[in-house]
Amino acid sequence: MTEVKREVFGQMPREEGGGVVEKFVLKSDSVKVEILSLGCIIAALETKGGDGEFSDVVLGFDTLQGYMGKHPYFGAVVGRVANRIAKGRFTVDGKEYQLFLNNGPNSLHGGAKGFDKVLWSPEVLPNGVCFYRLSPDGEEGYPGDLKVWVTYMLSGGELAINYRAQTSKTTPINLTNHAYFNLAGQGSQDIYDHEISIEADSYLPVDDTNIPTGEIAAVQGTGFDLRQPVVLGKHLQKFHLGGFDHNFCLQQVQARHLAGRAHHPPTGRTMEVHTTQPGIQFYTGNFLDGSLRGKGTVTYPKHSAFCLETQNWPDAVNKPQFPNTLLQPGEEYNHTTWFVFSTT
Repeated sequence: MTEVKREVFGQMPREEGGGVVEKFVLKSDSVKVEILSLGCIIAALETKGGDGEFSDVVLGFDTLQGYMGKHPYFGAVVGRVANRIAKGRFTVDGKEYQLFLNNGPNSLHGGAKGFDKVLWSPEVLPNGVCFYRLSPDGEEGYPGDLKVWVTYMLSGGELAINYRAQTSKTTPINLTNHAYFNLAGQGSQDIYDHEISIEADSYLPVDDTNIPTGEIAAVQGTGFDLRQPVVLGKHLQKFHLGGFDHNFCLQQVQARHLAGRAHHPPTGRTMEVHTTQPGIQFYTGNFLDGSLRGKGTVTYPKHSAFCLETQNWPDAVNKPQFPNTLLQPGEEYNHTTWFVFSTT
């Protein structure tokens, strides 16, 4: 059985429209997760180690104030389109749309005020919580009224996140959760002793602004071959990599499939990621720089966490050879990702 509790987390500032931010605590025998109605943020996720002790394995803040400041999308649902759109521009039905540029020459994670920075309407479920919002036509430059539902369900060691959406006009959509994980426990200084594997035969090379070049490259014989587990620190050294911030191409099937796995031998914690999405962005916290004070006043230096963001491929709206990212009126966007926690 999963326990579900709700409590007040804080009050939005008046200039942000006020409103109460709630926290929802989902608890099973092996996992406890805290989710905010602001940005559907996973604010804490405690899971057992081999010693039976619980540790919080996601980065974030103790108070609402932290989440109201500038931060790298800790734990949030990002959208309307996760990842990057080149030059913030795309064309749908012959009409060009221009988005806000918030990542050099590109638009990233929904723009200036994406889904991560707004209050959602919650509904408690027997073993989870469903958040809803209407993204109005023209919000951040995107076409169509978009109704969005994000549902978190906890069952034993498995946290499922389901994303659904319906639109009044054709629009690109790509939703994901941007949790930063460190299976040693948040606040640990690096992730170099984690073993990582990703179920992908190919990946997307990027240009110097992190936009895919359009090539779909085989991982075979490269530092991007993560089909067998690698110890992250040694692997980065071996291939002279500064870190990962790349999309790995998964099976193109709508059924649940294994996308990636992280294992932390010292604590025995393992996290598997399963999804219905065609891609997973593996990011190693390259832009963390120790300037943010997180939970318990710890700082988060470079490579102190990783993200495994299940999603469509970046800039797919501008690359016809990539999986379709357009949602049409009368259709429903519906994807699920499962995080499965266990110990050895």
